[in-house]
Amino acid sequence: MSRTEIRITGFGGQGVVLSGYIIGRACSINSNKHATMIQSFGPEARGSACSATLAVSETEVLYPYIARPDIFIVMSAEGYDKFGDELKDDGTLIYEKDLVHPTLKEGQPSFGIPSTRIAENLGRTIIQNIVMLGFFTGVTGLITREAMRDAVKASVPAGTEELNLKAFDAGYAYYEEEYSRGKQSEEKGAVAAETAEKSQSE
Repeated sequence: MSRTEIRITGFGGQGVVLSGYIIGRACSINSNKHATMIQSFGPEARGSACSATLAVSETEVLYPYIARPDIFIVMSAEGYDKFGDELKDDGTLIYEKDLVHPTLKEGQPSFGIPSTRIAENLGRTIIQNIVMLGFFTGVTGLITREAMRDAVKASVPAGTEELNLKAFDAGYAYYEEEYSRGKQSEEKGAVAAETAEKSQSE
């Protein structure tokens, strides 16, 4: 697919717009892709649901608006309730598992992370969006880890780079530990079981 549509949502103060900006920067500056972003807020900037949408493409983005996202990153229950039905049936759901309790469609790829709790353990709740970006990078493979790390480093306030990169790495590590390695173990187990079954039949 040459075009990927992404929606990021949460409540004001969670860094939704910054997350969209970092993804867009990673795609357009660090990965030789094209990206556009549109942001929207509720009546109150902090505390109400807000959203950012991105269209990412290998070619120039001629139409910046999205229809039904391929990837939905959701960091609040209100954001899920407001935008959850837009996600494509086979779209990828990435969510804050302590705050969002989604109703999953059959066969829908879904990945949850306690990004706020991880951020708290690192010392600053405010960096949970960067934890989420690390997780997003692992889940989707849309952009390389290096491209996203560079975008994070270039986009966060001066003096916070080290903490934000730790947050990013923590999110990426959570994906590897909870999903990537677990999946590989399951696959290896299935192969081993199949091999053992063949040996017994022979």
